[in-house]
Amino acid sequence: MNLRKIASYALVTVVAVSAAYAGTPGPASPAVRKEAANQVQKIEEAIRVLEEMMKESDKSIPVGLIEDCAGIAIIPDVIRAGLIIGGRHGKGVLLLRTKDGSWTDPSFIDIKGGSIGWQAGVQSADVILVFRTPRSVENISEGDLTLGADIGVAAGPLGRTAEASTDSELKAEILSYSRSRGLYAGLTFQGSSIQEDRKANKAFYGTDISPKDIFAGKAATVQEVAAKLKAALAAFVKK
Repeated sequence: MNLRKIASYALVTVVAVSAAYAGTPGPASPAVRKEAANQVQKIEEAIRVLEEMMKESDKSIPVGLIEDCAGIAIIPDVIRAGLIIGGRHGKGVLLLRTKDGSWTDPSFIDIKGGSIGWQAGVQSADVILVFRTPRSVENISEGDLTLGADIGVAAGPLGRTAEASTDSELKAEILSYSRSRGLYAGLTFQGSSIQEDRKANKAFYGTDISPKDIFAGKAATVQEVAAKLKAALAAFVKK
């Protein structure tokens, strides 16, 4: 075999091997691993918020509301800031309650919005939203929901045995709970938009997956911390 043929065979081999490896996914990059770790931490924070807000019997979310709800959103550290024109932003998770009373895997969400009027200050607040009816979670399952426009929202009653009894609470399909740190006046959740956090879902589940598919249990890989969050929710619900 002459040198020209040897070189030709070598070139073909290099091209073939390169093509084979080009289609093979390598290990996750540091950026991808960091983003996935951030979402794990977000769920850990959601567990912390849930446990702390349910700790005091006279200031907790009524157990009956969680037991009968269609879904629950837990959003740690929502930042609210403003001077005349205000805004809020936070990231968290949403889980739906299934027909058999169990919880779906979490879908990551963003909450953001603005308001105009008398307001001043900066505040960080842990927020829990209780979705009372299937209709209240339909839009967000599609990826977007505006509080106060698509669906009514009101401050929820406190106490383990309390019930939503006022007119505004009865009409509201979402009840909000928050625990604030800092000083703020004049801000509500009316007009806030809740959207899917597609980037976070992709980082946590390892693939581009929609909220609908997450809620339907179609995620191929679910990290252990998701089961920990569902167990924490189940611990507060009467069987």
